[in-house]
Amino acid sequence: MYLHGKGVVQSDVEAVRWYRKAAHLGLAHAQFKLGLMLESGSGVALNYPEAAQWIQKAANQGHAGAQCSLGHLFEKGRGVVVSDAEAARWYRKSADLGDSDAQFALCILF
Repeated sequence: MYLHGKGVVQSDVEAVRWYRKAAHLGLAHAQFKLGLMLESGSGVALNYPEAAQWIQKAANQGHAGAQCSLGHLFEKGRGVVVSDAEAARWYRKSADLGDSDAQFALCILF
């Protein structure tokens, strides 16, 4: 609600606060959104290593968007060591779940 200002005043800072609470409870979507906000510096200081950790947690739970994003982090070396092999592995997992962004990324990776 805070991220989009639905029923409340829009606030990235508050969105991060609530995503962090839900992420600590193990909710994959919250882990993914928190990771994206850390990756972009929205409502919080930009922090690639922490972003990668949260996105990895969501990816490990089978979240297709997180798997695609984790592939991107490995491809670009944001918060993790650059690895085309790891990028391809995560893109493939996401692509197998039907994520078209991952399917495209996998095609152009090599």
